[in-house]
Amino acid sequence: MSGGDVVIDVEHLTKKFGDKTVVNDVSLTIRRGKIYGFLGPNGSGKTTTIRMLCGILTPSDGHGTCLGLNLRTEAFRIRERIGYMTQKFSFWDDLTVRENLAFVADIFRIKDPTPRIDATLHDLGLTHRADQLAGTLSGGWKQRLALAACTLHRPEILLLDEPTAGVDPKARKEFWQEIRQFADVGMSILVSTHYMDEANRCDEIIYIAYGDVVAKGSIDSILTATGKSNLEEAFIYYMDRSHAEA
Repeated sequence: MSGGDVVIDVEHLTKKFGDKTVVNDVSLTIRRGKIYGFLGPNGSGKTTTIRMLCGILTPSDGHGTCLGLNLRTEAFRIRERIGYMTQKFSFWDDLTVRENLAFVADIFRIKDPTPRIDATLHDLGLTHRADQLAGTLSGGWKQRLALAACTLHRPEILLLDEPTAGVDPKARKEFWQEIRQFADVGMSILVSTHYMDEANRCDEIIYIAYGDVVAKGSIDSILTATGKSNLEEAFIYYMDRSHAEA
């Protein structure tokens, strides 16, 4: 397939919790082999949107597909074909790195998992830490383990919710090198981040504020639309405008 293939196509996604609208009328198109930066202030609806896209949350309104599967009726099948990495480390501290990956392999019913686990450990530089308890890893190594776990089943889409929060600059740089390699072999990636240097590494940007998508497109198109010279200035512009309209 070419880089132009659409893998996520959703329209008018809305999520309400009681009387509160957390995500409001969001429409997105995600293409194969691209990295999309998902930006916005805390509480803007990024995590809720990601959870709807991967079938964890059911939209209150709207419709769409992920990998050609219906978000509402085929959520389980969607979850089998995507990788989702949460902001908080969500694996097992009292298991070793290898044991964590073996557990994930069992969840995804991977046949003959040992070669796959060995290859994943090697690719992400974890081989020498395979027998270390996950709870004793530093933040950067926990991040690598989480990335290994959510890519072990070779997903077609990777959804990353602020994966580098609290990680040192060297680990962040190495993490992004891994992300780019995944995109280069055709994986589609949506990554939420607060870091402008990371936003500049993305192929396209989606900016969400107070539940609404207020800007999306290439970095050049966003800078042209705002008349700003860099993304940080552009996002301050959108933030100020969103405050004024709120």
